[in-house]
Formats: sequence, structure tokens, C-alpha cells
Amino acid sequence: MRQKIDKIGGPKLVEVTAPLVVDALIKEKEIQIEVEHKILDENLVAGLVEKSNRILASVTSVFPFDFFPNTVNVEEGRITVITRNFFYSSQVYSVDIKNISNVLINLAPFFAQLVIVSKTFAKNQIKIKFLRKDEAVFARRMIEGLRVFESKQIDTSVYSKEELIKKLMKLSTTEIVV
Repeated sequence: MRQKIDKIGGPKLVEVTAPLVVDALIKEKEIQIEVEHKILDENLVAGLVEKSNRILASVTSVFPFDFFPNTVNVEEGRITVITRNFFYSSQVYSVDIKNISNVLINLAPFFAQLVIVSKTFAKNQIKIKFLRKDEAVFARRMIEGLRVFESKQIDTSVYSKEELIKKLMKLSTTEIVV
């Protein structure tokens, strides 16, 4: 309660309820905004987790020609390359799709080599030899499609794995001469 001076000159006690109501409404709105942000963050994290765990394509080098086969996993947000040099030993490279500057295929009579050029790697290139031609072409098309999606900032987590693969294949329809 606060005091208010009447026009006649006497003090008059006036109950101040409007500021209390405004304060309560502001607090309620702040709580509502916090809850909305929390829900948005939870949805974003769920989408990122789903996106990071989906392998769209996996390509492995052919065994007799590569005694310790290497593997390329194409995921929605990154490419993971596993190189093996000896029994029970491997090196794992991960490159975010946004950091890939180019993807090349070197074709030979029987096999293909996939070359991933990164903006961030010290060596700048990852080469995977002795891949089946059709698998190497498929992996390249997937990576190129994901690069386009990333450049246009399209959220791929809203698609099922099958839908996304179909869209990526339609998107990267460049004919490769064999």
C-alpha cells in the first residue's frame, strides 16, 4: 500500500494492485518462454542425435586387393573414414559435410578410388582405393547431395532414411562416364 494525497489535502491510502498484476504476468510470460526454449532445444538435440546416428551408405574396399579393408561411412552430417593398416588397428577420420570441398572418383578397369578433399585436414585429401565402381559412384552422389543440402541449410532429420536416400539420388543425377 502506498499513500496518495487527495485534492483536498488529506492523505489517502490507495491499494496498488496493477503493478503486482503486471509483475505476475511478466513472470508468467518469462516462464512460458523458458519452457518453449527448453522444448525447442530438446527437439533440436533429438534431431541432431537422430541425424548423427544414421548411416546412409557404407562402402568397403575389396579384400583380396586390400588385405586390411578400409571403410567409408556416409552419415547425414559427416563422413567417417576408417583405415586399417594391421590386425586390430585402425585410424578413424571424421569430416563434417560442410568442410568437404570436393569429392572425386578415379576409375580404373576393375575398381575405383574415392578421394575426399577437406578444407580442414592437414593432408587435405583422404584416398580410399579398391572400391567397387558402383559403390564409389553411389557414395560420391550421396556426399554431393548432402553438400547441397548443407549449403542450403536443409534439415535432413525430418526425412526417413529411405526418403532421404531417394532425394539425394534425385538431387545428384550427374551422369558419370565409365
